[in-house]
Amino acid sequence: MGEPWATFGVDLHLDRSGPGLRRGLTDALREAVRSGRLAAGTRLPSSRSLAADLGVARNTVAEVYADLVAEGWLAARQGSGTRVADRTPAAPAHHPAPHRPAPHRREPARPAYDLVPGTPELASFPRAQWLRAARRALTAAPDLALGYGDPRGRIELRTALAGYLARARGVRADPDRIVVCAGFLGGLGVLTELLRARGERSVAVESYGLPHHRRLIRRAGHAMPPLGFDDRGTLPPGDPGDPGDPGDPGDPGDPVTARAVLLTPSHQFPLGQPLLPERRTALIDWARRTGGVILEDDYDGEFRYDRQPVGALQGLDPDRVVYLGTASKSLAPALRLGWLVLPPSLVEEAMDAMAGRTPGVLDQLTLAEFIGSGDYDRHVRAARLRYRRRRDALVAALAERAPEVRVTGIAAGLHAVLRLPPGTEQQAVRAAAWHGLAVQSLSTFRHPEADVAPLDALVVGYGTPPDHAWAGALDALCRALP
Repeated sequence: MGEPWATFGVDLHLDRSGPGLRRGLTDALREAVRSGRLAAGTRLPSSRSLAADLGVARNTVAEVYADLVAEGWLAARQGSGTRVADRTPAAPAHHPAPHRPAPHRREPARPAYDLVPGTPELASFPRAQWLRAARRALTAAPDLALGYGDPRGRIELRTALAGYLARARGVRADPDRIVVCAGFLGGLGVLTELLRARGERSVAVESYGLPHHRRLIRRAGHAMPPLGFDDRGTLPPGDPGDPGDPGDPGDPGDPVTARAVLLTPSHQFPLGQPLLPERRTALIDWARRTGGVILEDDYDGEFRYDRQPVGALQGLDPDRVVYLGTASKSLAPALRLGWLVLPPSLVEEAMDAMAGRTPGVLDQLTLAEFIGSGDYDRHVRAARLRYRRRRDALVAALAERAPEVRVTGIAAGLHAVLRLPPGTEQQAVRAAAWHGLAVQSLSTFRHPEADVAPLDALVVGYGTPPDHAWAGALDALCRALP
């Protein structure tokens, strides 16, 4: 059966110019290859298809192809059509580098083990289950799901999240008050914009926290006063131990004047303790008394080991607390799936702000199916067991080989805080680099304006290395510690 009169192969845009049809077409194809618009190996349309697209005789195209094959721009092989030839340039002649004196010390090796906190073990992402969920979700999706849709996100995912968060985290959620966002940072960016539009000038943050969260808040135009901190954890605004000055109500850099706070009440990042019950109560009282809003980062609420889970602060007052959650720690950061559970007063403004910023519908539908099938719960339980084993191995190795190092903040989460002898933090960071480890010091996370006594410590993530590398990472860590 002959080839039909239609286009086969790639679509090809050619700007024909110059005298004569054949020459113009030859020059256009040659320039498309030379400029890189047609990459090496690209299969060109058949001469009949390209002739039909361009409205020229098939023989003209065949002759042009033959000319460019002869010149080396194209390659033709029986049975595989005409392709762009591989014209990789020859390697440049070798010129010896100018002589440099040998360094006195060898350069540190590229890190062999990543112990930076904040990332789960990506090798354990449930690819097969996720693929099955994606197929089921796409098969069942209505045609309207592929349109622009609700700026809050797909109702299937919002409904699944409402049920999951209620039973697993104690969140009081209604699907109409959930907004799906592009990860935690996407949600925090929307919230800081809303607060600024409402006239808020500052968002108080914890004395220890993630620097990129603080940078995002500052870029939104907010002052960023640190909340007080003592050996029992974060202090609510206005607490007697808070360093703010209640006599200066006009200062946006004072935590007492802030009407929004961002904190991690279930498992403070990075130090690891939960917000004390009496301080949770005081924080809610502050929000009700001042009209403030609490931004609750529940960054690893699923991973707890030696204690009962601490429920979400949002359950105490859904009208004053915005709950921020994400699949970045439980599944993978690259999914860029997060969610906000909002007070009713913020929903409409958030919908306006989310226009054009909602994550892809197919990933939303897949996560909804993944949760609804029970695969999400099964994955989290398996991950919790795996991370607990790693944490236990870390504690045991340090007890045996570095008994002077105290391990804290390990009841939940994906990292541990290793308290070091005074004055040894930077020495330990340098030693870790020489032993092929990527780690972070506790001082990395301290707010530059926080009035806290310095603590020498490393923050060691145990989520990232694959299982087969964990023993080697532990050995290198123990050798690096003072």
